[in-house]
Amino acid sequence: MQVYLNIVQIILGIALTALVLLEVRSSGMGGVFGGTQTSLIRRRRGPELLLFRLTVVTSVLFFLVAIANVLVAG
Repeated sequence: MQVYLNIVQIILGIALTALVLLEVRSSGMGGVFGGTQTSLIRRRRGPELLLFRLTVVTSVLFFLVAIANVLVAG
C-alpha cells in the first residue's frame, strides 16, 4: 500500500510543479521579475481560472496523500 502511495505522491508532485510553473508563465514575465501591475485586484477568467483550480485541487490531493502516507507508514 505504501509503495502505491509513494508513486501517487511523486506523480502529484510533478504535476503540481508543472502547474505552478504554467501558472507563473501565464501571468506574464513582468510579474515574475517584480514588474508592476496596473490593477491590484485582477480576476482570473477562462484558461487561467481552470489552471488555478487545477493547481488548488492538485495541491489538496498532494497534501491528503502525504498525510495518508504518514499514517500508513506509522
